Amino acid sequence: MGGRRGSRTQRKHFKESRENVWKRPKTDSSSDPNNPSSNNTAWQPFATQNPSFDEYYKEQGLVLPEEWDAFMEMLRKPLPAAFRINSTSQFCEDIRLLLENDFMKSLQAEANEGSDLEPIKPLPWYPDNLGWQSNFSRMQIRKNQTLERFHEFLKLETEIGNISRQEAVSMVPPLFLDVHPDHFVLDMCAAPGSKTFQLLEIIHHSTKEGSLPDGMVLANDLDVQRCNLLIHQTKRMCTANLIVTNHEGQHFPGCRSHKNISNGSETMNKLEPSINQLLFDRVLCDVPCSGDGTLRKAPDIWRKWNGGMGNGLHCLQIHIAMRGLSLLKVGGRMVYSTCSMNPVENEAVVAEILRRCGGSVELVDVSNELPQLIRRPGLRKWKVRDKGVWLASYQDVRKFHRNGIVPSMFPSGRNYMDPTDNSQKSENVENGNSEDVAQPDDPVSSLDNLEEEVSDLPLECCMRIVPHDQNTGAFFIAVLHKVSPLAAIQDKSVSSQRNLSTKNDELHENLSDQVAEEINGLESSSADGTDEKVVEVASEADGKISEVASEADEKISKVTSEAEEKISEVALETKLVDDGPDGVALETNSVAAQPPADKKIDSAKAGEKRKLQSQGKWRGVDPVLFFNDEAIINSIKTFYGIDESFPFSGHLVCRNSETNHVKRIYYVSKSVKDVLELNFQVGQQLKITSVGLKIFERQSSKEGTSAPCAFRISSEGLPVILPYVTKQILHASPADFKHLLQYKTIKFADFVDAEFGRKAANLMLGCCVIVLREGGKTSSDCVQPDASTIAIGCWKGRASVSVMVSAIDCQELLERLSARMETEKGTLAQEIPGEPDEKQDMSGENINLNGGTQC
Repeated sequence: MGGRRGSRTQRKHFKESRENVWKRPKTDSSSDPNNPSSNNTAWQPFATQNPSFDEYYKEQGLVLPEEWDAFMEMLRKPLPAAFRINSTSQFCEDIRLLLENDFMKSLQAEANEGSDLEPIKPLPWYPDNLGWQSNFSRMQIRKNQTLERFHEFLKLETEIGNISRQEAVSMVPPLFLDVHPDHFVLDMCAAPGSKTFQLLEIIHHSTKEGSLPDGMVLANDLDVQRCNLLIHQTKRMCTANLIVTNHEGQHFPGCRSHKNISNGSETMNKLEPSINQLLFDRVLCDVPCSGDGTLRKAPDIWRKWNGGMGNGLHCLQIHIAMRGLSLLKVGGRMVYSTCSMNPVENEAVVAEILRRCGGSVELVDVSNELPQLIRRPGLRKWKVRDKGVWLASYQDVRKFHRNGIVPSMFPSGRNYMDPTDNSQKSENVENGNSEDVAQPDDPVSSLDNLEEEVSDLPLECCMRIVPHDQNTGAFFIAVLHKVSPLAAIQDKSVSSQRNLSTKNDELHENLSDQVAEEINGLESSSADGTDEKVVEVASEADGKISEVASEADEKISKVTSEAEEKISEVALETKLVDDGPDGVALETNSVAAQPPADKKIDSAKAGEKRKLQSQGKWRGVDPVLFFNDEAIINSIKTFYGIDESFPFSGHLVCRNSETNHVKRIYYVSKSVKDVLELNFQVGQQLKITSVGLKIFERQSSKEGTSAPCAFRISSEGLPVILPYVTKQILHASPADFKHLLQYKTIKFADFVDAEFGRKAANLMLGCCVIVLREGGKTSSDCVQPDASTIAIGCWKGRASVSVMVSAIDCQELLERLSARMETEKGTLAQEIPGEPDEKQDMSGENINLNGGTQC
């Protein structure tokens, strides 16, 4: 209900979906007997092999030589499907029992009878049997009735939000973050949103019923269309503890505030944020990567793969990770992860992070956590491949290739250069050689002469997941702990590397250094409780950082090579398919296809029906404003009889600057409210694309405009506000509740429970709440809602009651109710032998569990 209409984002806004290379095309000339050029051979997908891939990873020693064949064989097989049960779902236990006692046993029985089907099974390492894996082809699903029923079940529950389809290894990083309900969590590169959903589940899981967690999740992504995908995924969670932003991860704003800062806004001056800087207890840094760990899911990567893909992303990954550590609180934990197997994107990045941070950050050994997850230690030695040449250290890099290859790519991180030795440098240049490189032109002959470097850092604490260990994709994970504020980066080798890097790297590097120095200065001053000026300087510096970031973006776009752009495009495309559906029409609170803030918008081309709005300096993005219209708020409170204990003040936001035209009102938790207030104080540095939980929606129908209250309670917001509603609420018998879901509209006189019909007729015109009455209760009993309470929003018209729930929500509720009634009937039949097939409800009517009421 509400949330699936009026989508501003359409299919055309997404890039073309990835082709399904496992699927046989409709017209296949090679197998056509009437085609003279056909050789009548069976159709095969294109070859899932790449000689460069084999050579690269054999040399890196990714797996033992005796394991290579098993490793490659598994990489060429399609990836099993995996999914998670939403642990915060009202029907979590029902779904888990259905999987364990119905689908798993049915498929196991068929397998025992000689069928080639594999039963579904829980992932052994995922807590509480909430992660599952299945391995069926489309052909098997079409031919098997049990599989077809299972497939329909998966589609329904995924659409509702009770299940999230997600690659198994993608579920691992959030489990090592050790998130608590009161934590502020940053997901730096969040799209498509499956890990964000998982983090929200963890935050909500142990929260007391009727209350919201003290923590929150801030999910960020670089691309606005990927943000739309992220919003679509997390919308199913129905949470007030989420903010979605649209920033480059390496330039994410620090939002440092000073109490004396004033920007002339009356609203902003009234706000006194509880926090004066945006720091996080946990950071998930799942960076863009070459994505060769997803070969089983996206086999078209085979033909695109080359050894230089990881080289082009290495520096960006470092900058994003360093920014994440700058935003991490002392004592906090950050997880760095990629879906790549390349050590240049994995161990090399972690090693450079540790070198830059000195003793401020340490690798955490999590080998004792999730013991049933088979993982391998990180590598301590590797080589770099550049243009067909193997490089064991930076000393082997030819002079004119040093713009693309940097010292941090190698195990030691040393650059082997003495900037004071100008005479030697000149001599080498005159001789036509780089100053300290003795690299032959033949890469094969040079391999034996290379002296391998070995890192002296504890990189074995990193984790590698390889496909043939547990029939999964490949993944890399490193857990980092911040033990003290980051020191200013003055290391000689780092500054030398900066001089050797490209202009792109220089811009990113300078920005990262500024961020680290400023945030550490702020942390130090906060810890000592002295020097108020430092805070003010940090606030001004943050504004400068935003300006530097904007300038950097413009310069970077000019100096970035065409090759790197293609690599990034492949990486982002790979990450887009990670855990997410393709080509979905989504809804977002921001205007679709937003142009960047620093580019002018051609209003003539836009042709928009509504006025283009601005969110602070972010043009074309709907504003985020606290909703303070007392007349509307009071009418809502009065109409629904909302208890005064429900926190309204400062928790309602809207996305329209014109109060009279507000269509939706969103509810935010206290943690999100604090971040929004801070964002106002610092001049709206955060570019917010989505925030909060839609709780009220304006009723636009003709009958709705004549109702005493113009706003109805949305389905998403109902669980939050239900315990506080005292008016416009009725408790229906199971028969009447089921009839409402089946027939959508029922006249007052047609309810099975006549008293319920009379009460419904006496409600005021407008939105009402219908709660499923438990067995043994009467319609006059007042029951306090709890986690098991099932309720839906309805519209009380002049002669009938109509449900305001989507058809798919109705279908899901009907199935859950039928399953519960079957369970109750079975339990009762065991206690009282001879129990009839029909279950009698409180009114004396017999409820047919397959639908309808028997007279």
